[in-house]
Amino acid sequence: MLAAAQNPPSPEGTHHPMDAYVPDPRGMEPICDEAEFTALVRGMVADEAPRLFAVVQEYGDRVDAQIAAWGMVFGDRAEIVLLDGGTRVSATTPESALRGFHLGPHIRARLVWCAPHTAPRRG
Repeated sequence: MLAAAQNPPSPEGTHHPMDAYVPDPRGMEPICDEAEFTALVRGMVADEAPRLFAVVQEYGDRVDAQIAAWGMVFGDRAEIVLLDGGTRVSATTPESALRGFHLGPHIRARLVWCAPHTAPRRG
């Protein structure tokens, strides 16, 4: 769909830098009505949504625990965001990033996979 194209100016008479790469849709017919399009888009999002997980650090043998980071798994990589205020980690798998969350002999890390629509909310 996003093939190189030469587009005329927009109705406002301006060009956008992306006009060289995105064909002008003016004159093209919608592929379906709004309700069907919304269903198609929702299906696409559901099929391609990344899996969500938490990195939990456990202190001792179930003495205490904290969430250290949140992550998402895409098809070929995992992206992890620490709760320290901005550190981000890219890894080939969530398990490969886990090693960096073990701290000495007393703090071990584990992955906890989320199912956000099935977990009850506190509060």
